[in-house]
Amino acid sequence: MIEHKVLVIEPDSRRAQSWHSILRRLSYQPIVVSDIAAIEWPDANQLDWLAVMLGTGSSSASIAQLSERLRSYGVVLPLVCASDDAANTANCAESDGAGCDSLPRLQLELPIRSPQLTSVLRQCEALRSALPARSPPRFCPVGRGSAMTAIHRLIRQVAAFDSNVLLLGESGTGKELVARHVHELSDRAMQPFVPVNCGAIPADLLESELFGHEKGAFTGALATRQGRFEFAEGGTLFLDEIGDMSLAMQVKLLRVLQERSFERVGSNRTIRCNVRIVAATHRDLEALIAEGRFREDLFYRLNVFPIALTPLRDRIEDLPHLVEHLLERNARVAARIEFTPRALAALARCRWPGNVRELANLLERLCILHPGATVDLEQLPERYRPAGIAQASAAPTAKLQVALPVKPPATTAVSEDPSDLDALPSTGFDLKDHLCTIEVGLIRQALAEAGGTVAEAARLLRMRRTTLVEKLKKYRLSAVDLV
Repeated sequence: MIEHKVLVIEPDSRRAQSWHSILRRLSYQPIVVSDIAAIEWPDANQLDWLAVMLGTGSSSASIAQLSERLRSYGVVLPLVCASDDAANTANCAESDGAGCDSLPRLQLELPIRSPQLTSVLRQCEALRSALPARSPPRFCPVGRGSAMTAIHRLIRQVAAFDSNVLLLGESGTGKELVARHVHELSDRAMQPFVPVNCGAIPADLLESELFGHEKGAFTGALATRQGRFEFAEGGTLFLDEIGDMSLAMQVKLLRVLQERSFERVGSNRTIRCNVRIVAATHRDLEALIAEGRFREDLFYRLNVFPIALTPLRDRIEDLPHLVEHLLERNARVAARIEFTPRALAALARCRWPGNVRELANLLERLCILHPGATVDLEQLPERYRPAGIAQASAAPTAKLQVALPVKPPATTAVSEDPSDLDALPSTGFDLKDHLCTIEVGLIRQALAEAGGTVAEAARLLRMRRTTLVEKLKKYRLSAVDLV
């Protein structure tokens, strides 16, 4: 449902206040900012603005920038160009910045007058309800760090063109997700997106898979069959693992890219094709060229617009957003789980050789094993725990069961003998996590000794009850569950 929220971009502070007052008086919800950079963009499915008011000083470049962002959301909004000069208003409304042609533009002369503004806003309501707004992209790479921000910018820049795109990156970085996002933001979004894994199809069958074949073209060809190029007509063909394609097949693909035509296997009829190519590989294609395993001319045909995807270990700041996104997706499999801060910190220190795919598999496994639970270090598989935690989490607990009496003596001697301490692993370990593990073990024992009574457990631990309550909240422990 579209609400009556109106975005106003007005650098003049006095006029900005006027916009705000008049729109509120007309029962609209104004969102007034000084420039496009100051806009707090909501999620795509929450973009419920009615229109955008461009105040004084708006240029075709700013309109183009705004249009590009709206295009990435798949939303069409009316633009209202306001100026105190009728000629400038007309120029603003008629200017064609890059990608602005899909945004309907209206004119409004300043100073702001309620009757004229009401009339324009009613036109915006009619336009907004009649415009065939595209659905928000379903396939969108997750991440807000600098690396993913740069990748999103490249995707938006290339989506509007038909240029070939080459996606480079390690396995599991989400190359197909990026390819689908490029397709969804392009003018081909309503046409098919057809993926082909070139490494999974035997070399002698790949030609038939891509170009199709005629009946009787070879043994087993019992009927005429269309290929993936025909299935993708008007849309996007995603060639995954292009580096695994045989040299013979590379020659045939190169011809299709050059001539925009092909023949089915067993046919001499030329078929014209209108297909955008997005290719992907985890291999170093330039090294393959040097080894004679990949054609240089095909590489340059594909490498029109390369996008290098960053491995998860180099954009670890996106881990919380990825975890949240993947847990929402896994809610269909099992009840949602939560992570303690130190469990998340442990995941952030992992190398993630399998990248986002490895993280997704781990979260799905944990959702199945611990549905609805809070996952701490003990629930993580051993390979995802910090070095030394596996030994440290067990050894101190055994000692504490002996050291903690029900009624502690008046004075307790603290041993300063280093031999009483656990040996430091040669690789070292996180002291903070180690101390947290010891503290959790003590709290668990004290509550067990006290029968779940927090006040008694606090007395055993020689701390105030409120302090223990805070620690229970911090570590997400339940006194009842620990009895």
